[in-house]
Amino acid sequence: MKLLSKFNLLLLVLFAAGIAATAFISWDLLQKNAREEVFERARLMMANALAVRKYTLEQINPLLATQQKYTFLPQAISAYSAREVLKNFIASNPDYKEYGYKEATTNPTNPDDRPQDWERDIIEKFRSSGSKTPFAGERETPAGRTLILAQPLSIGSPYCLECHSTVEAAPRPMVDMYGAANGFGWQLNQIVGVQVVSVPLAVPQARAQKAFTVFMGSLAAVLVTIALVLNLLVWWMFVRPVRQISAIANRVSLGAVDAPDFVAASRDEIGSLAQSLSRMRHSLVQAIKMLET
Repeated sequence: MKLLSKFNLLLLVLFAAGIAATAFISWDLLQKNAREEVFERARLMMANALAVRKYTLEQINPLLATQQKYTFLPQAISAYSAREVLKNFIASNPDYKEYGYKEATTNPTNPDDRPQDWERDIIEKFRSSGSKTPFAGERETPAGRTLILAQPLSIGSPYCLECHSTVEAAPRPMVDMYGAANGFGWQLNQIVGVQVVSVPLAVPQARAQKAFTVFMGSLAAVLVTIALVLNLLVWWMFVRPVRQISAIANRVSLGAVDAPDFVAASRDEIGSLAQSLSRMRHSLVQAIKMLET
């Protein structure tokens, strides 16, 4: 195997190992960044929902308290406001069409708030642990892999019990609208449900995939360019002079004592080899002359 072939084989092994290591590290980093981006969006939606709930409870509900005695207005309910605001936000932004927000309760006043099986599992998890720390996880949906951010819904204010303690204590218009079968018997500090934000992973992961492809393609192009430049340098600095020295040495070995010296301008190992060959040729000429005399 020629010197340049050996060099290229070694270079190929090193580049392959470097590309594999870089691909593993960069892919893992990009995927983590994509998940972190999704998680930040989920937290932002959850924060918006909590802000809307707080605004409705503290500023809207007191304004409608008197009217609520005669006509039930769901707009005065913090959960309804948060759900409607985020629903309108999602509907008005095509990029967020697969996003979701829900306040699921196991004993809801509104039947639309009944939890699905996986939501019920999260509620039971919060109840059994007593933790108020938000839960983050992933699940498969028709839109693909989706990140779930869930936070327990607990009765933290006695005001909520005005509507959900007993049928007798609840506003009559609310009972007339939703009936007396569900949404009652709640207790202070009880975890009654869960707030769930759903954010699909498909778009951020697609961007991560595109960034990975561009990055690895650029890296491969740079390494190929480096390999070509190194090949030219190795050929010019080592292979070419070694071939010339080898050709001279071959002529001398066949008796061509008049072969020209190889003139090396450098003082490196190639230059030292050329000087050694030149001394050997001159010594051979001297030895032949001494034999002839």
